[in-house]
Amino acid sequence: MVQTITTCTVAIVEVHTTVQEAVHEAMELASWRDHIQRGKPICLKVNLGWDLFIPGSVTSPWVIEGVIQTLRDWTDALYVVESDQVLEDIEKAYRKMRLSELLARYNVKWLNMTNSRSVKIPVTGGKIFQTLDLPEILLESQLVTIPVMKTHAKTQITGAIKNQWGCISKLRHNFHLVLNDALADINYAIRPVFAVVDATIALEGNGPKSGHPRIVNRVLASSDIVAVDAIQAKMMGFDPSSITHLQNCADRGLGVISLNEIRCAGEKEIPNLHFTRARHNLVSKVEEFLRRSRLKKLVFDTPLFLLMLFGAKIWYYAWFYVFGGKNHWTKILQDPRYGKEWEPMI
Repeated sequence: MVQTITTCTVAIVEVHTTVQEAVHEAMELASWRDHIQRGKPICLKVNLGWDLFIPGSVTSPWVIEGVIQTLRDWTDALYVVESDQVLEDIEKAYRKMRLSELLARYNVKWLNMTNSRSVKIPVTGGKIFQTLDLPEILLESQLVTIPVMKTHAKTQITGAIKNQWGCISKLRHNFHLVLNDALADINYAIRPVFAVVDATIALEGNGPKSGHPRIVNRVLASSDIVAVDAIQAKMMGFDPSSITHLQNCADRGLGVISLNEIRCAGEKEIPNLHFTRARHNLVSKVEEFLRRSRLKKLVFDTPLFLLMLFGAKIWYYAWFYVFGGKNHWTKILQDPRYGKEWEPMI
């Protein structure tokens, strides 16, 4: 018999009562107090990467609230942070999600990192970045990352590792062709101390935006961002070792990717969900083609880029309002567990 060497824990908790209680249970099972220093400021990095969202495309408020409830007495300085994209208005997403009401209730501060002071730091052994301009708040705080379980056309999945993509400049789209190596550099520089994965409503198909929601009704938690993504990948029907950015981060010493070295707490068996894989939608296909073509500088380094952004936005609005994207709401609104939560956000 081969001896299993356990080096980390990933909690998988099914939601039975409230999401907030499931979040707390998952964090307890993953021993969050051993990894988050008491008294030091904490940044909660959420995913608000779409201002025209469907359930499963952004971190849900009830998961954010569960993390806040667990950590609020552990520190006097708790922030929820996110950054703009060239295509998205994060402030609009923040308002539509009614996060301002939630954060006011718990006296938690909101920070759009695009507007915050940045500091240049070296990236030891960086393959893409030798230095990174990072928001100063991240260097002064402990980072707890709160991603959503999603498929992704460029990286197969998006989870605890990919969520840090939103910690750098809004011009980060320029690194899409080297995304897998860039993610390893970013996480090596930032080093999240803990992850809570929102798998209440996940997204499958053509994520991270134009996929379709799937109720998974679970919360994952771990101090190891590679391990929690490996478990998430396995749940979704992917081989973790085939996902390049996970392997890159494991090779950089950022966590454990081998399932034999990960102990599951809560649910002992990894659920087998067989997610529909992501393909490139029209916006992603056009971007990929242009970035690999001789037109790259003309399109991305001139005012033509603004026209590209306008066209991409029109496509997403058409997909949402004309070609059935909004119909994904119907499925969720009919669900007795989550319908009432999402209804005010339509």
